[in-house]
Amino acid sequence: MRYDLVVAYRIYPKISKKPLFFENDKYKLSDLCLKSFKQSLGNLNIKIFVLLDNCPAVYKELFLKYFDSKDLDFIELDWIWNHKTFTKQIDILLNQNFSEYVYFAEDDYLYLPNTFYKALSAIQDKKVDFVSLYDHIDSYTLNFQKIKSDIKTFGNHHRRSNSSTCLTFLTKKTVLKKTKNIFLTYNKNNYDYCIWISLTKYNLLKFFTKWHLGLLLKTYFRWFWQMFFGKKYNLYTPIPSLCTHLESEDISPIIDWNEIYQELK
Repeated sequence: MRYDLVVAYRIYPKISKKPLFFENDKYKLSDLCLKSFKQSLGNLNIKIFVLLDNCPAVYKELFLKYFDSKDLDFIELDWIWNHKTFTKQIDILLNQNFSEYVYFAEDDYLYLPNTFYKALSAIQDKKVDFVSLYDHIDSYTLNFQKIKSDIKTFGNHHRRSNSSTCLTFLTKKTVLKKTKNIFLTYNKNNYDYCIWISLTKYNLLKFFTKWHLGLLLKTYFRWFWQMFFGKKYNLYTPIPSLCTHLESEDISPIIDWNEIYQELK
C-alpha cells in the first residue's frame, strides 16, 4: 500500500526542559501534541512508525486512540535516549517502501489544524530538499541565522530558505539517503545546528566567529568535508509557523499558541 507520507515518531515518557503546557505531566503533553498532529494531517494518508523509548503501555494506546492500527508500527525501545532514537528514525525511513516523503517527528510539538498539506506541497518541489513546519524563534534572535532568504510561494502560503532548524523535519527518501552520514554524526555528539549549517552553508563565517573554540574542535571533524566540499542543500521554513516546539524558550512567534491549546481542549 502506498502512502502520502511516512512518519517516524519518537516519544519518551519524561519531560525535557520546561514545556509551555503540562510541565509536570508528559502523558498529557504527549496527548495534546499527538491530537494536534492528527488534526494537522487532514485527509492525508500516512504510515507511522512509533518509537516508544521505555514508554508505559498507555502511550501505545494513545496512538491507537488517534490512528488506525493498520497504519501503525510500534517499535519498543529500552531507554536508548535522544541520539540513538534519531538514528533509528533514519534507519526506519530509509528502509521503508511506502512513500518517497518522510517526516521526522518528536513528541513535544503543537500543530495547527489542516496545515500539513502545505509542507507536503513544498517538499514536492524539485529544488527543495528539506522542509520544516516550524518557524524557529532563533531565526530572529541569533546573528548567524539572520540571512538573506529566498522567498517561495506554495499555493496559499510562503516559505523562506533558512540556515537551520531542529530535528523535526520533512524530506525525501532520496535526499535522506544522500545526507544520511551527515545526520548520523548527531549520534557522535554533533549538534543539530552544526549539521544543518553544513548542509545549507549559510553564514559559515558568522558561524565560525560566533562559537567558541571548544565547540568548533568538538564538532569540526564531524562535518568538515560536508561543510567545505559537500553539496549545498535547500531548507525552507514557513511564514508564519505551522507548528511550534513547546519548550518555553523556543515558542514560534506571531501565532497565539495558547488559543490553539484552548481550542484543542
